[in-house]
Amino acid sequence: MATDYYAVLGVQRDASQDEIKKAFRRLARELHPDVNPDPKTQERFKEINTAYEVLSDPQKKQMYDLGGDPTGGAGRGGGFGGGFGNFSDIMDAFFGAASQRGPRSRTRRGQDAMIRLDIELDEAAFGTTKDIQVDTAVVCTTCSGEGAAPGTSAQTCDMCRGRGEVSQVTRSFLGQVMTSRPCPQCQGFGTVVPTPCPECAGDGRVRSRRNLTVKIPAGVDNGTRIQLAGEGEVGPGGGPAGDLYVEIHEVPHPVFQRRGDDLHCTVTIPMTAAALGTKVPLETLDGLEEVDIRPGTQSGQSVPLHQRGVTHLRGGGRGDLIVHVEVQTPNKLDPEQEELLRRLAKLRGEERPTGQFQPGQQGLFSRLKDAFNGR
Repeated sequence: MATDYYAVLGVQRDASQDEIKKAFRRLARELHPDVNPDPKTQERFKEINTAYEVLSDPQKKQMYDLGGDPTGGAGRGGGFGGGFGNFSDIMDAFFGAASQRGPRSRTRRGQDAMIRLDIELDEAAFGTTKDIQVDTAVVCTTCSGEGAAPGTSAQTCDMCRGRGEVSQVTRSFLGQVMTSRPCPQCQGFGTVVPTPCPECAGDGRVRSRRNLTVKIPAGVDNGTRIQLAGEGEVGPGGGPAGDLYVEIHEVPHPVFQRRGDDLHCTVTIPMTAAALGTKVPLETLDGLEEVDIRPGTQSGQSVPLHQRGVTHLRGGGRGDLIVHVEVQTPNKLDPEQEELLRRLAKLRGEERPTGQFQPGQQGLFSRLKDAFNGR
């Protein structure tokens, strides 16, 4: 029976090349003869080597998937001879991928920064412009970001001779192996700064407070972040600056509560006003308006004022202002008020009409209203 190379590596038949390579490296570290000298393990190691040799080669893999024998009958051959065609993969499995050659640059991009900005509800609803102060790293003007004191410059590292890395030869089961690591003297930069800038201590940047103007678009909400490209931290060595993010925090309003782009508020009216209807003045974001309370309004009902909410951040139009009505029942009546309410109850009888007053009730409500208002 033909060997199932996918099962040998423990991957699915639709596995990607990256998944196949990861599976092989993992098994190679576990089963290599120098790690595990057991004869059965050595046979298993030969199997995974052959399987990887086939599945990592697109042409051999295609032939195998079509039912052919890409090993030419070698089957379970392999080892370190002709079957071990992936020496670099074995090296990566034990020593990791090769590091990037050459010295590191002292100039790197700076980090992004973020500040929180408090704004009022009307500013969020209609947009505004804000002046802010930010404390970030900027290019050192003394050394212009070079990091060296004026009149001096960086020098080539005498340990790595400018390569940024040093090499070391060690012995392993494969013989002599040369490994590289960042130069400990120059930290991989390839150069050293004998006389650092006294202003920035060789970093090429200093902290400074700056003033910026931020345009706040209409419709922003809590947590909205406005990106200011290139206004963040300048990078080491005077590298390009990151971005600045301004996070919006909307200050709670004493009257309105925001839910999305709609605003909500509550007005309290006496029960006589709810029964007879009235107009309640309300200071909205657009100025003073009157809320029309219809006769017979119950506590908990709401009156919408369309297009009086927050501007939609994307797209035209605005949300609504929803006015919730709370009917206040008096908890203490004088004798006259109590008598009027008793007469009203008597006029209503057992039947409680909705929306219409029976004859005589309208005038009684008016007298109740005057009595409650102290007239």
